[in-house]
Amino acid sequence: MNSTAFHNADILLPKQGTDMYKWSVIACDQYTSEPEYWEQVSSTVGDAPSTLNLILPELYLEQDGVAGRIDAIHSAMDKYVSGGIFDEYRNAMVYVERVQSNGILRQGIVGAIDLEKYDFSKGSSSEVRATEATVIERIPPRIKVRQGAPLELPHIMILIDDPENTVIEPLAAKTGSMKKLYDTELMQNGGSIKGWLADEAEQERIDSALTALSAPDVFNGKYGLDGAPVLLYAMGDGNHSLATAKEFYEQLKKANPDKDLSDHPARYALAEIVNLHSDALKFEAIHRLVYGVDNAKLVSELTDALGLSETETSDQYVILCTDGTEKKLYITKKTSNLSVGSLQNFLDGYIKANGGKIDYIHGADTVKSLAKKHSGLGFILPDMDKSQLFPTVIKDGALPRKTFSMGHAEDKRFYMEARRITL
Repeated sequence: MNSTAFHNADILLPKQGTDMYKWSVIACDQYTSEPEYWEQVSSTVGDAPSTLNLILPELYLEQDGVAGRIDAIHSAMDKYVSGGIFDEYRNAMVYVERVQSNGILRQGIVGAIDLEKYDFSKGSSSEVRATEATVIERIPPRIKVRQGAPLELPHIMILIDDPENTVIEPLAAKTGSMKKLYDTELMQNGGSIKGWLADEAEQERIDSALTALSAPDVFNGKYGLDGAPVLLYAMGDGNHSLATAKEFYEQLKKANPDKDLSDHPARYALAEIVNLHSDALKFEAIHRLVYGVDNAKLVSELTDALGLSETETSDQYVILCTDGTEKKLYITKKTSNLSVGSLQNFLDGYIKANGGKIDYIHGADTVKSLAKKHSGLGFILPDMDKSQLFPTVIKDGALPRKTFSMGHAEDKRFYMEARRITL
């Protein structure tokens, strides 16, 4: 078993009778400019047991009182564990069927990723790789949440390139003989979700199918390569969450040089694997919202730096939204192979020198309305073809950060399963 980085895990789920609608909430890195979303979630949850009490929505990450919020998260985790709210499924994998807000089914398998086989650094050739640049400065605040926490909850989704549907899809025909673990609607237009326990025979089949995909000759033949290190698992969502788990584990090893931590639960991170070829996965651009800046100055310097032109003279472009107007501008002085890279390179330098804030927004209509609300600048970016993900990461390394999103915000992973990360 477990020939690749994806393993079974000891998975925690609330006992039967728990209101799973209130238990499950959206990934913490969503709706970071919309406090009203999280206020509505809090109102819906009330005093019920909920993953809302076990996560830190990133909306609050840089606000006053964040240390108190982290303490409250750790206390809630301790309370839930000591209060016997969970059933534990040992050596488990969970087959997940998520019906998205658009009615399309997305299938996945929840298990643990071996962090020894993951490296988020630039130029990595590990079996598990980041698909976008990892911002090191974003990791320490997240480590504070993980330090002292007895549990982890995943919103991480990792992609496999399985065009023949050999790993995940066969489970759909087996649900009649599998133990159903949960079946619930999801709040705030999140669709619905069901989960079943994969038995030992199915776990062995999953592992065999993943092992076959990772065969070097199969891998190199698929991408027209020769002797390249195998990339089997590419980050989809939750890049910085997995990086945080990795960094926490590495710090643990450094702090305990004389201990064998090869079996420590912190070596692994709970995640869901999803097939890149799922009809449910639509890659969409992540747009930029910039505010707290001198709008005219930024636009002037951006125009000079990127040679922006309203004449179609390039395959790179952005749509600038400001004062309720939109303008498509072509980038003639490229600094990246992608529009998002050229824009991000400029914005990073400008914000560092001049101040202001960048937010990363899902949905063109949302970035337009928020640009107006914040009297800021919205930048709408073109979508990326998902078929280019694995070849690009293999050949060129990680993409610029926040290059793409797998669908709309409400279709991101909702927290459901948990796992112990302390001994």
